[in-house]
Amino acid sequence: MIYLNVGAGKSIPERDIVGIFDMDTSTISPISRKYLSEAERAKKTESPSYEIPKSFIVYRTPDGEIKVCFSQFSSASLLGRVER
Repeated sequence: MIYLNVGAGKSIPERDIVGIFDMDTSTISPISRKYLSEAERAKKTESPSYEIPKSFIVYRTPDGEIKVCFSQFSSASLLGRVER
């Protein structure tokens, strides 16, 4: 299984990743902001680092739950890691 390191020692299996999103461009949309707010209220978000996030990853857990992980790495950097 191939894992994507999203920062601070947190890795997510690539096959479970639904999407990788840039914080600056994604949070312009009210729909994205609402999605992230609802995920946070439902305690389905995690931030492995105390740094300001540059991106977020939507992924599926082994039990099928959808979660959001914030990352201090840019979406371009994370996508580059996936494509390697």
